Amino acid sequence: MQTSLLGSDDPTPSLEWSRRQTFLALGLILIAWALAAAIWPLTGSVVPWDSKNQFYPTLRYLGAALAHGELPLWNPYHFGGHPSAADPQSLLFTPTMLLFGWLKPHPSMELFDLVVFAHFLPGALAFLPIFRRRGWHWSGAVAAAIVFMLGGSATARLQHTGMILSYGFFPLAFWLLEEALDRLSYLYGVLFAVSAALMVIGRDQVAFLCALTLIGVAAHRLWTAQKPFAYLRSRLGLLMTMALIGGALLTVPVILTMQFLATSTRPSFGFGVAAMGSLPPESLATILFGNIFGSLRWTYDYWGPDWHSLSEGTWTDRATNYLFIGTIPALFILWHGIAGGRLFAREFRFFLVVGLLAILYALGRYTPGFEVIFDHMPGVNLYRRPADATFLINIALAFSSGYLVHRYATEGLPSWSKAALGQLRIALPALAVALVIAALASALAFAVKGGQVPSTLTEAGGGLLAAILVMGLVIKLGGSAYRREAVAFALVALTGAELISRHAASALNAEPAGRYTVFTQLPPEQLQGLQILKRELAERHRQGEYPRVEILGLKGSWQNASMVLEIEDIIGYNPLRLADYERAIGPGENAEDPNLRQFPTSFRGYECELAGLLGLDYLVLDRPVQKLPRHFPRLTDAEVVYGTGKMWIYRLNSAGRRAYVAHHVQAVDSEMVLGQEELPDFNRETEALIDQESMPLLKAHYAPVRPVADKSESKVRIVSYMRNSVTLEVEASEHGVLVLHDIYYPGWEASVDGERRPVLRANLLFRGVEVPAGKHKVEFEFRPLSLENLVAAASDLVDTEDKPIQTAVATPVR
Repeated sequence: MQTSLLGSDDPTPSLEWSRRQTFLALGLILIAWALAAAIWPLTGSVVPWDSKNQFYPTLRYLGAALAHGELPLWNPYHFGGHPSAADPQSLLFTPTMLLFGWLKPHPSMELFDLVVFAHFLPGALAFLPIFRRRGWHWSGAVAAAIVFMLGGSATARLQHTGMILSYGFFPLAFWLLEEALDRLSYLYGVLFAVSAALMVIGRDQVAFLCALTLIGVAAHRLWTAQKPFAYLRSRLGLLMTMALIGGALLTVPVILTMQFLATSTRPSFGFGVAAMGSLPPESLATILFGNIFGSLRWTYDYWGPDWHSLSEGTWTDRATNYLFIGTIPALFILWHGIAGGRLFAREFRFFLVVGLLAILYALGRYTPGFEVIFDHMPGVNLYRRPADATFLINIALAFSSGYLVHRYATEGLPSWSKAALGQLRIALPALAVALVIAALASALAFAVKGGQVPSTLTEAGGGLLAAILVMGLVIKLGGSAYRREAVAFALVALTGAELISRHAASALNAEPAGRYTVFTQLPPEQLQGLQILKRELAERHRQGEYPRVEILGLKGSWQNASMVLEIEDIIGYNPLRLADYERAIGPGENAEDPNLRQFPTSFRGYECELAGLLGLDYLVLDRPVQKLPRHFPRLTDAEVVYGTGKMWIYRLNSAGRRAYVAHHVQAVDSEMVLGQEELPDFNRETEALIDQESMPLLKAHYAPVRPVADKSESKVRIVSYMRNSVTLEVEASEHGVLVLHDIYYPGWEASVDGERRPVLRANLLFRGVEVPAGKHKVEFEFRPLSLENLVAAASDLVDTEDKPIQTAVATPVR
């Protein structure tokens, strides 16, 4: 039976799957996954870059905290102190990774990669019930699952762990939503709400776009119902239940993240920033020809669209711009889908629209309507890279591939008769040919500029030849229904083989594990230096001192190794950082490139006043200080602790005390000081700079300047220093402000002898609490999940004034 392009309302013939076919499809998906997953360990490689520089040490930190009986809400080893509870990349609220960290606190890199790769399985296996409930052929479900796991962005951007976790749950949530709506089932509705929450909990753009797609699924069901109002009325309770459960599961992490964003370096983005993250249109050629720009070459001589080849500039790269789904799926989309009109069938139109919208969104500035969407659609301006929609493109291509295999297996070759295609029987084949020509033309344009014409022609020629051979075999062997079944199976097997051979442990997603030796076995020179540093830090901790360290210039995984090594680093690698800290200290986004390290007026050098307050006393570099970039300040009093090859450790000998009691205060506008002034002059032994918004919280009266002879004496000892809490013993001769040089952030609470006291913003970036004269026990505890903090954060979200979010504090004492 041929379904016309504009189609009747009747779908293609539905099929009942036998038990054997169901288990065969299940087995083939699991085999494809297992074969692909095995390639990394068999080749001695791991998923590189962000996976190992950011997410793996984050997981190790999570596991270590859980092993010590702590929930890692705060990270003292990252940028001088970091709110892990609010960072979407902390993995804290991802149940699967939380369970993994609890079960295996110190996993190998290879096991970490395997667990992340396993997150493809819920989505891949969900294609079975999605296709089965539609009566689509089982081989199509396998084809769709393989493309979903191994095509396009799924493997090209495997380093972006958070997005992979979000992406992997989408088909499962899609299936459960359909079942809930069609069956009017509250059980399926609850399961959908949980799976959707698992998908969205990463709070990245992939989760955002997938959530919008699920909303589109519900809207499409309502729109296509015979009686839309009756349909809505009958399912209103179900929809509300799903929304309430999903909202309840997501409310806390979303509120905490929005609280963080408001005080971070990325509260939102302007259109100009997002424009640079748009997918270059020429990248669409990689759907048809995977290596047409050299994306898969281990020589890394990529010549396709990126920052050095586009005059308008771009922040995308060869991984972001890679969309290949396999030669056979690409052929079927052009041949059966576009030229044959099958992608326009009524039963597939929703997926077609999703795919087209995803392409338009990914292209960003290259489409005329994106700026309007960016400016007016809530949530879009929270993300800087429209090209993240390539994940949704891959989902649409997976559905397309599976659907077209189904149509071939059940109906055979498409017909180009007027009955089948109507007035478009010439236009559609012409469109398919034009798309191939456009892909080749764009590829050749970049090849000419990059001097890679022979390589481009070889790749294009190989792809076209393979497509022609497949076309010939399909035409010759695909006559009877029995043969089509066998041919469909062979096509799926060949697709899996190609994608595994091309994409598993490829140049886009693999590097030798030896490049991440900081997590396994360091070279002798770095191991010796690290041992010396750790011994010194341990000895100073025993003496009650808590110096901080800056690790700068060491490559790759060293950037966040402090989380694993438990060293209090003042920089690191994270796109999300506290804005005030960034302005005051100037760490930059990563710790690998010293050129990104800035020195604002408040932090002119490593021996400045703010460096001393921060407790910075060690500098770990990949070179001697004399070879640092010219904008770096000189070190005058630093001592070389260790120095050879690629590791140099300096002791600065200028760190101040982690905690002290100030008996005199100065009121300052912290925001103004951070914006344009140097640190005000004050005695860091007896005075404190208190933010003017914290001044009303003070109970006692304090002299603004110290007397000439200050006889006040106070002692402070840190009794316990944990991830989420600090306990101190204070002996004060008179009332004062205990200043703890740990980062001030919403959610920190203070108590003196068990009595709650307001947390003050002291010395621009740090925490303080008022203490009376005498001996006292002071506790600082990070409680971001408290009702008080959540209410305060939620209130600020609806506040229309553009002001920093304030911490939840106790009522001022009068």
